[in-house]
Amino acid sequence: MSSTEAQTTNRWLPVVGGVSMNLALGSLYAWSVFVSPLEAEFGWTRTQTSWVFSIAIVTFGTSFMLAGRIQDRRGPRIPAAIGGTLVGLAFILASFTSSLTYLYVAFGFLVGLGNGFGYATPIPVGSKWFPDKRGLVVGLMVAGYGGGSAIVGPVATALIARVGWRPTFQIIGVILFLMCMVGTWLLKNPPAGYRPDGWSPQEAPAERTLRDIPTGEMVRMSTFYALWVAYCLGTTAGLMIISQLVPFAQSAGLVGAAAAFAITVGALGSTSGRIASGWMSDIVGRLATLRIMILVSAIAMPALFLLREQAVLLYVFVFAVYWCFGTQLSVFATTAADFFGTKDLGLNYGLLFTAYGVAGFLGPFIGGQVYDRFESYGNAFFIAAALAVVALVALALARPPRRDAVSAAT
Repeated sequence: MSSTEAQTTNRWLPVVGGVSMNLALGSLYAWSVFVSPLEAEFGWTRTQTSWVFSIAIVTFGTSFMLAGRIQDRRGPRIPAAIGGTLVGLAFILASFTSSLTYLYVAFGFLVGLGNGFGYATPIPVGSKWFPDKRGLVVGLMVAGYGGGSAIVGPVATALIARVGWRPTFQIIGVILFLMCMVGTWLLKNPPAGYRPDGWSPQEAPAERTLRDIPTGEMVRMSTFYALWVAYCLGTTAGLMIISQLVPFAQSAGLVGAAAAFAITVGALGSTSGRIASGWMSDIVGRLATLRIMILVSAIAMPALFLLREQAVLLYVFVFAVYWCFGTQLSVFATTAADFFGTKDLGLNYGLLFTAYGVAGFLGPFIGGQVYDRFESYGNAFFIAAALAVVALVALALARPPRRDAVSAAT
């Protein structure tokens, strides 16, 4: 795209594309509505069904690196189209499930792979178009991901009750594919060196480097590893809840639509957190915002379990946990763009995002194992809170690179 085209392009259209893409991809967070029907039909345990979500998140986190490199070199549309196609196809294939192994591949692996390719595109695109409003805009784009389950969860619950889980997978798969194709069409990068009218890099926040740091240099910086540990352990709590939310709500006494409504509440919390905390991080700083939200998560997790039998408080603390979780998906992305630049953001953030993939194993594993062993989720919530405290320690060790980023030892 030339600079002339950039001037005539409404830079908010790629944001609309990113939201559409992420709304579809966020259907992964509605997985828990399928848990009970599948367990009832096949007799699978909670640990076995938890592995579906874990495989999806681990694949999501690891494939993001490859997709990010393609995005850096070829632009956003190729990985976006691949991601959307894989997600739609995976939901349709999951409708033919007859074994755990098949489900692990059809939903766990393929949905995760599609998410990795699709999710790799909106964040770099938004960061490049909006250096002046990076936190807010990236928050808006990834908010779509958090909001996806708010739509898919209730729709899938209603469809399962009416037509069964197999047709539900098929119907949702077609809808998700179409939404992703709309997003693919709207996503495009600005020209190299693009700056919004009237904005100068010197106006950027103090935490932001003024040059693009290559991946090889980034991995020699201690701050990268501090951020990785914080990202992994900070998101473990949210991923544990997401993978178990409907069964957890049912164990607390909620039934039917009331249990499924917890997904909507959580999705609203995640969506709100991504937008509001993205905006907040533009004002008070990325690291300060992350520290505040992970601290709140460490408090909210035990409170959610201890007060679960009061429906209103269960919803309140689900909202809070998801808010803190959504914050991290938004602010860690903008932190990577600020600390390491946008030229290689696809690969740089892809490496950081592997922390999320590891958390995708830890969270569901902790939740499923604790429940199967004790027939209660209690210990899992306290373990997740303890891990959030360790994440806070890691964040205390993170420091922004020097503004000129001359030294790799920052």
